[in-house]
Amino acid sequence: MNLTDTDFELFAVPATFAQDRAALDARWKELQREAHPDRFAAQGAAAQRVAMQWSVRINEAYQRLKDPIRRATYLCELNGAPINAENNTAMPPDFLMNQIAWREELEEADDDAGIEKLRGEVEAGRARALSSLDWLIDEKGDYPGAAKQIRALMFIERFAHDIEVKSDQLGQ
Repeated sequence: MNLTDTDFELFAVPATFAQDRAALDARWKELQREAHPDRFAAQGAAAQRVAMQWSVRINEAYQRLKDPIRRATYLCELNGAPINAENNTAMPPDFLMNQIAWREELEEADDDAGIEKLRGEVEAGRARALSSLDWLIDEKGDYPGAAKQIRALMFIERFAHDIEVKSDQLGQ
């Protein structure tokens, strides 16, 4: 293992969007056992600091690999297609129209049934977007296209949060 290995190399998994979560979890536990600072207590403070660096690196990689959006973002960046979400907010017109309709539905929602209907639509949109990422990255190798899809997913995730906030407000 090398601190400069990619997350995929560190976890000994293919550099693909599709990942087996159980395999990631098992590998994370294995790596954490190997790098745990307590295992290096007899070797002194320097060895424990190195072990702590490894532990942090393993945890960061695990957090990236287990989250589909973060994993897709990482794959795009590794393949020369940074997301640039803060600078690039361009979306296809049909996506924007859908977002406007969702926003209007959220503003008009005044009961649990309205919120649940919208929550279902957003979850279906999220599922379609994640499926599209699998196809764009693993099948086509279209990282610029995947970067656009990730930006859309980020918007969907923020909107899903807005739904939860509205749901909480209605529940009070």
